[in-house]
Amino acid sequence: MFKNHTLHLVLISLLFVCSCAEKKKEETKVTEERPNIVFIIADDMAWDDSGAYGHPNIKTPNIDQLAADGMRFDNAFLTASSCSPSRTSIITGLYPHNTDAEQLHWPLPASKITFVEELKKSGYWTAQAGKWHLGDSIKTRFDLVKDVGTHGFQLSPTGEKTKQMGDGSGCEEWIPVLKQRPENKPFFLWLAAVDPHRPYTEDIIENPHALEDVILPPYFPDTKEVREDFTHYYNEITRLDNYVGKVVAELDKQGVSENTMILFISDNGRPFPRDKTTLYDGGIKTPWIVKWPKKVAANSVNTNLVSSIDIAPTFLKLAGLEALSSFEGEDFSPLLADTKSKTRDYIYAEDHWHDYEDYTRAVRTEEFKYIRNFYTDLPNTPSADAFIGGTFKSMQELKKKGELNEAQMACFITPRQEEELYDIVNDPYELKNLASDPSHEQTLKELRAALNTIRKTSKDSLPNFRTPDEFDRETGKSNSFRKRPRPSKVEMEKIIRAMGK
Repeated sequence: MFKNHTLHLVLISLLFVCSCAEKKKEETKVTEERPNIVFIIADDMAWDDSGAYGHPNIKTPNIDQLAADGMRFDNAFLTASSCSPSRTSIITGLYPHNTDAEQLHWPLPASKITFVEELKKSGYWTAQAGKWHLGDSIKTRFDLVKDVGTHGFQLSPTGEKTKQMGDGSGCEEWIPVLKQRPENKPFFLWLAAVDPHRPYTEDIIENPHALEDVILPPYFPDTKEVREDFTHYYNEITRLDNYVGKVVAELDKQGVSENTMILFISDNGRPFPRDKTTLYDGGIKTPWIVKWPKKVAANSVNTNLVSSIDIAPTFLKLAGLEALSSFEGEDFSPLLADTKSKTRDYIYAEDHWHDYEDYTRAVRTEEFKYIRNFYTDLPNTPSADAFIGGTFKSMQELKKKGELNEAQMACFITPRQEEELYDIVNDPYELKNLASDPSHEQTLKELRAALNTIRKTSKDSLPNFRTPDEFDRETGKSNSFRKRPRPSKVEMEKIIRAMGK
């Protein structure tokens, strides 16, 4: 009896040990086979403002090395040129008009599904660190959230900095969060910088950029004030670059770099006139660099079109999961193995209210861009933070003197042309509108039809009423309803009446 009892205990113990060993083996197998995913998102960084994309003077050794170790995408685009709408689109895999958070500062509703909880349910450890700007309702989709605020500073109603959060970069929690990950799970990190978003600060890096380092697109006047503004912008990119290097070094230190996919992008273009909040490439084209030593060849370049709406289905695919039926993007993972693969013919982008009212749509191929301006009565006023720096103030002064050229006057002109068509290959700064050129009539018809088709299939339509401007278009002074949640129709009508609209 005693021997049988002992034998029984021994068998139970062996089964328990085997079960634990099998479980540990399975956990190790999952960790090894499913990639870790690190998503790094800059804030207001133009696609070509790094050495990786050919800029000779901006100091970005770590971003450059990321591209050298992986794949650089040269035709990557965002669905919006505005901070929070771009982010909510990425995390839901929806076009901004389908997120119910298409205007700046509108929080993502709790009813929306994101790719993050799907990763979490499948066994990934999910964490966020840095700028949030998505609304509070989805913070529980992550295992850990380290939100540093929207600007890296507490701001006064006039936009003045009152209290710095860390060093202002938004990146200080990146490494601490990476060190907290459990060792027996694959992990997903959403690392969001505040750099290079305004407002800017002096003396944030050693060896700051000089005025002669600045390379200005032709739609900016070449003045000392403009160059000084750009040097501050460059310096913040370099500070961000330092943190990118720290993330790579920590992954190396933890011994997980080989099977970790890093995707580096920006949420929209630089915070300057005719860039951020526009649908020109300065607003919607983004750096897009993938490093994944196990799967992606070093020093590779991909010229195929990709959109930020493609990120959600791709991350799930790489994790061995199916894309959600709600997703509107395409899985771009085939492009990582074959640069000749193609996943889309067009990208679609949107411009909604961002400080100022607007409603603009665009489609782009690898060769051409078509823009439809629905509110032609409104000038292409830059976002309100552009009033903080010297660039727009300098442009306003030169406008009064009649010293701006046609390209530099673009953000002041009303009425805007309803349709714009650009030959991106021969006119990369989109300065010559070909919409009325008979030799491009067929291209115009094709892209107009493509835009209308996407609008119809994605149920994109004009809103029932316009949202009033929050800031004065001449002075940049606030009308004080900033960071509001989505108002009801009744609330919006009250706001419009109060403003005399």
